[in-house]
Amino acid sequence: MTTANSRIDGIDASWPARLHSLWLAAQDVENVEEMARHVYAAMLAEDDVLAVTGSRWEGDRLRYLRVATTARSTTTTTTGAGTAAGRPVPPPEPGRAAARPLVHHHDLDAGTEGFAPEGRALAEAGAHFALESRFRLGENDWASYSVGLAERPRDAAVLTAMTARLVQLSEVLVASNRRIVEAREHERRLIEDAFLAEASLQMDASLDVQETLSRVARLAVPAVAEGCAVHLFADLGGLAPVASAHVAADVQPWLADLARDDPWFADLVDRAVRSGECVVLSGEELDGAPFGPHTDGPGQPVNAVSVSPLRARGKALGTLTFIYHRGEDAVAGTRLLDNLARRAALAIDTTTAYEQRRRHVEQLQRHLLPNALPVWPSADLYAAYEVADDSLEVGGDFYDAVVDRDGRLAVVIGDVCGRGAEAAALTGLARHTLRTLLEDGVLPELALQRLNTILLDQGTTRFVTALVAVLTPDGGGACLARVAAAGHPSPLVRRKDGLVEEVRVTGLFLGVLPDTDLQPTSLRLEAGDSLVMFTDGLTEARSASGVFFEDHLPEAVRDCVVEEPETAAGLVARMSAFRATGSDDTAVLVAHVKGTAG
Repeated sequence: MTTANSRIDGIDASWPARLHSLWLAAQDVENVEEMARHVYAAMLAEDDVLAVTGSRWEGDRLRYLRVATTARSTTTTTTGAGTAAGRPVPPPEPGRAAARPLVHHHDLDAGTEGFAPEGRALAEAGAHFALESRFRLGENDWASYSVGLAERPRDAAVLTAMTARLVQLSEVLVASNRRIVEAREHERRLIEDAFLAEASLQMDASLDVQETLSRVARLAVPAVAEGCAVHLFADLGGLAPVASAHVAADVQPWLADLARDDPWFADLVDRAVRSGECVVLSGEELDGAPFGPHTDGPGQPVNAVSVSPLRARGKALGTLTFIYHRGEDAVAGTRLLDNLARRAALAIDTTTAYEQRRRHVEQLQRHLLPNALPVWPSADLYAAYEVADDSLEVGGDFYDAVVDRDGRLAVVIGDVCGRGAEAAALTGLARHTLRTLLEDGVLPELALQRLNTILLDQGTTRFVTALVAVLTPDGGGACLARVAAAGHPSPLVRRKDGLVEEVRVTGLFLGVLPDTDLQPTSLRLEAGDSLVMFTDGLTEARSASGVFFEDHLPEAVRDCVVEEPETAAGLVARMSAFRATGSDDTAVLVAHVKGTAG
């Protein structure tokens, strides 16, 4: 054995220098196999070393064996055939991964019992004596690094030096493996964190419940697994499937059916909910399941299943199930699964709460509007209402129509400043007050003045705008209209020939000053004419260039307000297509004179 100098790749170097070079290499290599080649070369440069072996074990199962000889030829054998004959479990015991490598001496002429298959490989290379270093790389992951010599060294100092060098090289391998594992773990976490960040963006991009559920299922396939199913608690308390996805489109119906009807699947998701922890099943744990090699069809290639409970804001929402066709080693870790489930649960809970509140707002908004407009012989009524604000607060726009005790038609449109509970309360007060007064035949301006007094008595900090018109048939098919407005946009009249006129009417806001200075006006509506009333959400809608829809309103009224049922809705649709900015609700009420004699 050389004790002073050796040659490695044509460079003379002492053992300390070579060992230093190996430690430097250990900081740069990307995998253990690459590091092993450096270590093999270091020992093969020693005199009397005929061959080197490296083996990797999982418990007593051989994962692979590599053999390098002085001829610089390398053979790699990978196997999962189970326990090698006579192979003992190596010290140190599990849990002592930090302990130093232990070196064993083997007389190969006496056989390779307890040293297979490395001993056979070294003997085949001509070795009669071997030194073996065993060291742990993980809890159940260990390796063996061995060198084969032509004969046992006669000098005890040489054997001791060889043993020390074997320990040092083993420590280099352990350190290199640790760095590689940590680097891969760091890279994996970076990839997982990037995926989780993108998943959050995708799931938070919609406030629609079904779209969010679909996104949860789709974004994880195939990034996390080949299949995914989402179960949520139904109104009656049981878990029900709400979304599923599979990388193979023709397999999706199968997965959806399993998620809905399979008893084993139902028991598994119930188990995850009860435990409150992620459940991962593979191998024999899938016995009795519709998955695994003992099944037929799409379930056969499934190697593992994971179920994560969905919890958000202290509530159990359901479960997130993944179906894996990939190998067990590729199953997502609990860190990723738990993080993804937590983010999915938060997105689902947020969208569900939003949807529930939206429904409540819509119900309340409907209560602030009439269920139906009255049928009146002399005119047809059309109304449309669009909520433009997404703040989930009740708006203040309202409209109504009543036939008074004398058979006249009173139409009302108004707007309460702001949104929310107080605006909703004032909307209800304003609408029902005007409705009661107008049913009794009170003139428009007097009805508005009475409402103003009531609002002042309420001490509200909000103001109300309103427009009231009372139509009276003249007996010849036309109608006489008396119009009063309190701070509200003036109505338009579309004549039968398409001419659009503004009805000049003025007055101050309601609920601000005792004197509203209302200036009512009267006009005649011939058969085929239409009175168009609206809130400022229509006029103040802006295009991308900043132009108000008010500038286009006469043209839109001329085009849209015709003798068709979609009169008001068509006008609102024209505005919506025009609007790029503006978030105010819009109400439109149209009275079209039919020409029927009263």
